[in-house]
Amino acid sequence: MLPRHFLAVRPLSLLLAMAACGRGASTASVSTPAPDGAPPALAAITDGDLRRDLLALAGDSMRGREAGTLDELRASVWVADRAREAGLLPAGDDGTYFQFWPMRRIRVASASRVVVNGAPLALWRETAVLAPVSAAVDAPIVFVGPGTEAELAKVDIRGKAVAAVLSAPAAPPPPGMSLRNYRYTLAALRERSAFLAERGAAAVLLVSDSVAEPQFDYAATVLARGRYNVDSAGTDQLPPAPPTLWVRRALLDRLRAPGARLTAQVQVESYIYPSVNVVAAVPGRDAAVRGEYVLFSGHQDHDGVRFPVDGDSIWNGADDNATISVALLAIGRAFARAPARRSALFVWHGAEERGLLGSRWYVAHPTVPRGSIVAVLNGDMIGRNHPDTAALLGVQPPHRNSPALVAAAYAANARTARFAIDTTWDRVSHPEGWYFRSDHLPYARAGIPAIFFTTLLHADYHTPRDEPSRIDVAKLTRVTQWMYATGWSVATAPERPAVEPGFKLER
Repeated sequence: MLPRHFLAVRPLSLLLAMAACGRGASTASVSTPAPDGAPPALAAITDGDLRRDLLALAGDSMRGREAGTLDELRASVWVADRAREAGLLPAGDDGTYFQFWPMRRIRVASASRVVVNGAPLALWRETAVLAPVSAAVDAPIVFVGPGTEAELAKVDIRGKAVAAVLSAPAAPPPPGMSLRNYRYTLAALRERSAFLAERGAAAVLLVSDSVAEPQFDYAATVLARGRYNVDSAGTDQLPPAPPTLWVRRALLDRLRAPGARLTAQVQVESYIYPSVNVVAAVPGRDAAVRGEYVLFSGHQDHDGVRFPVDGDSIWNGADDNATISVALLAIGRAFARAPARRSALFVWHGAEERGLLGSRWYVAHPTVPRGSIVAVLNGDMIGRNHPDTAALLGVQPPHRNSPALVAAAYAANARTARFAIDTTWDRVSHPEGWYFRSDHLPYARAGIPAIFFTTLLHADYHTPRDEPSRIDVAKLTRVTQWMYATGWSVATAPERPAVEPGFKLER
């Protein structure tokens, strides 16, 4: 039975028809700059509009907007419908607000079976397959415990199922890093399994240590979903490899029992389904530069419905990233009220949480000439933490690819939000690698000036606690106004921002 929230949403076909229509009623044009030098429609960006849209997009009825599901499509149609109401023109494919693209998914099939000593293990509850791989194994289990690599190198495991207890990875994530224990677990699993597979194991069984065991539900939920990519020839071909099974701590005695044996049939299924970018525009008022675009970027997907935490199984993603999704709508309303010289382009990317897939697709298949995009202003998570601080990335070498764009953002902040700007997360040495984790990255790699607005991580990151009620709407409004003011400056400047000569990222 579908949850009642699902039934309350209007039928998808009706919303698609509505969103595919042309421009709705627009507000009157405003062209006179405000006396304080702020852009002319700054006052059009309000707490009330942002709060209303946030409650709708990040509410339980959207079921967490997981990429590749009907929930993501429903949210995308909602965004397109709001863009139309705001007066934004469709700028996707075939005169619509949508750019559909194929997403390849490879996962372990539900028909897979894992049996130890004649007793089946429940897939994703008692054991998890680390990576999709097709394999048939019937082999004795050799238990090697938590032995060091030097000790394990002396054990003959070729052609056998080797069971080991996890140990800390060689380079564990530093204290304080986001999702640290989850990252620790994946690093430990991959490091130990690679070592054993290289020595000829027919299968690898890794038992949780004290850090990994509490991460099982979270990580198994992710692993069960498999791997995602934009579809291209050969992406469904997997190299041969022995299966790696992660086993809960409670099953340790079964694995080290005398005469233990593993029988496993692991099957893989691969298929394509759609994700979508929502694309809208406000044409510029100057015919000479109307064909140039300032692109406002964000993603609207999140984690969907997963295992419950304190009774809540909807991972809403209010900050990540409904905040920027509704901010783009507000910025769009401002540009529709007062168009700039250059055109404003808005892209709500799909499947960012799957690996920046929507932005990678758009950069490869833009709906406007790639060379006409003069700058990308991307945002991700802009509604939490201290009310007077924000962060800007793409401002320090080697991440800075346009000093002029950075200068425009700083000047806009001084005219509007007046945040204390944190740039420490832009450093190459920062352990989070935050610069590489949002949708500006494919644009920067393509040589397009790009910066990244954020208010950084918090304890509710990628949990069901990332709810609309926890968003600081006043701060969200200020960040939105800052992004708008930056984009307005670029859209009205005499020259487009130049790219830093020799720009090259460290990875």
